[in-house]
Amino acid sequence: MSNVETPPPPPPVTPPPRNGCLTALMVVAGIVLLLPGLCALLFGGASVIDGGKIDSDIAPLVFLGLTVGIGGVVLIWAAIKGRKAPTHPGTQP
Repeated sequence: MSNVETPPPPPPVTPPPRNGCLTALMVVAGIVLLLPGLCALLFGGASVIDGGKIDSDIAPLVFLGLTVGIGGVVLIWAAIKGRKAPTHPGTQP
C-alpha cells in the first residue's frame, strides 16, 4: 500500500481592515440621512397634533422621510460595527 499524504490546509484568509476614512464617511453620510427622518417626525407629529390624523397629502412624504432616516441608522450601525473576521476552528477569538 502506498502512503499518500494529504496536503496541508490553506492558510486562513483574513479580510483587510477597513480604512478609517471610509468609516468616517459612512458615519457622516448616515448623519445626513437622519435629517429627513427628523423632519418627517416633526411634520408628522405636528400634523397629528393639529388634525388628529396625518393628512393624505403629507403622508407619503412622512413615510419617505422615515424610510430614509431608518437607512441612515442602518448606515451608521454598519460603519460602527464593521466586518467581523471569520473565526477558524481551534483558534481563540
